[in-house]
Amino acid sequence: MNLYGSHCASAIFSASYKYHPDKQEADVPAGEVEERVQRFIEIDQAWKILGNEETKKEYDLQQREDNLTKEWPLHAQIYLEDMSWNEDEQLYTLSCRCGGNYSVFKSETKDVSSVCCDTCSLVIEILQ
Repeated sequence: MNLYGSHCASAIFSASYKYHPDKQEADVPAGEVEERVQRFIEIDQAWKILGNEETKKEYDLQQREDNLTKEWPLHAQIYLEDMSWNEDEQLYTLSCRCGGNYSVFKSETKDVSSVCCDTCSLVIEILQ
């Protein structure tokens, strides 16, 4: 286990001890006991994932994938009304600064909140 892994394990064990149901004082309010038990369960689940090299790799890959989808360069936040409307194609469009276009079909507007440029990596957020 590397230094980071050792530090992570130490932090998890410390939190696990703090929230362990058998280590709670008798005068803790019932609602707080339930919160602490839930926190202990979350810590235990985290350890089951992060304490195993294989599941940790899977978790890290998923986190990287999630971060990539969230970190597209946001060009603007646009209302549909501010986009050009093509009645024949039932399509909203907006020119990108690169010369490409952002396009969203009317049928997609309820399901889509972000639209990628068809030429570059910029994204607009559709406000409704």
